[in-house]
Amino acid sequence: METLPADQILDGLSTAVLLVELDGSVHYVNGAAQILLAASAERVRGRRTDELLGIGAPLQAALAATGERRSTTLRELTLKQSIDGHALVVDCTVSPFGWVGDGELALVELVRVDHLSRFTLETRSQERHAVSTMLIDRLAHEIKNPLGGLRGAAQLLDRELPDRESREYTRIIMHEADRLSALVDRMTGPFTTREKTCFNLHAVLEHVRRLTLADVQEGLTFSRDYDPSIPEIMGDREQLIQAVLNIVRNGVQAMDGRGEIGLLTRIRRQFTLGNRRHRHVLEARISDNGPGIPADIRENVFFPMVSGRSGGAGLGLSIAQDIVSRHGGAIECMSQPGDTRFSLYLPVEEPS
Repeated sequence: METLPADQILDGLSTAVLLVELDGSVHYVNGAAQILLAASAERVRGRRTDELLGIGAPLQAALAATGERRSTTLRELTLKQSIDGHALVVDCTVSPFGWVGDGELALVELVRVDHLSRFTLETRSQERHAVSTMLIDRLAHEIKNPLGGLRGAAQLLDRELPDRESREYTRIIMHEADRLSALVDRMTGPFTTREKTCFNLHAVLEHVRRLTLADVQEGLTFSRDYDPSIPEIMGDREQLIQAVLNIVRNGVQAMDGRGEIGLLTRIRRQFTLGNRRHRHVLEARISDNGPGIPADIRENVFFPMVSGRSGGAGLGLSIAQDIVSRHGGAIECMSQPGDTRFSLYLPVEEPS
């Protein structure tokens, strides 16, 4: 059997791997490591690991241990590299590799654990969404039953009333009952493919921005950081407008209408949503500099009936999560005083 070259084997791995000389100089980097570090092999080769990764002393000690044929695993290290402010947190395993020419090499494996944490959070989010959907379905059932009785009573009353002016009020009741019933059907019904269109995510964000500024005319500002290279997506534009509007309104209400809303877009490559890996995923990040989500509801913020405001219905974020999920995406939330961020991840449909 023919033996494959080591670099060909390493390039076939999905794990990020570097071959490093014991003084810390990078000898080789595989394809997965180039994606992780967002740098080509030419840019990485020959650089020192402390400069490239920012780990420093712990990695140097692990490299020294390979001279004694020992492997070392360093847990949850934060790398110097980051993607748009998102730190890379990795588990790093350093093992003896062998000699190349006159130099001894160590094999450095980097496994992202922040991805695993995000996957765990996303799984929990999906579980919460399933519970939320069940609660919304039951709530819809409880709403539609009295609506039907209300409409029926108004219809009977309409037949008994003698004058046209009085019947006008009963017809308003019937019309509003029909409207609410149709709204409940749209919220709980299937996401039909006939509603999908091709559009730019920036158009959705800008529409929401204009709506919000028309409603809150003083004390509120928007900052925008858009990636002009993002591709168009397929989906229901009106529903996504509603999802973004719900999140923005939550931020505006939390700040009592005075503060800054941030809108940011980025394209993520080789990004996992649920159990599926996508070549391209769009991120829309909506942030505010308000007081933050109260700690006691932060984990359950996407559940219906959970609200940080007195008198709040607690449906806006639950509906937003449902809309994004129907598009095959996910929502993440991070909040602390002065910085609350909702990140919407939407997969880009690849041309067939």
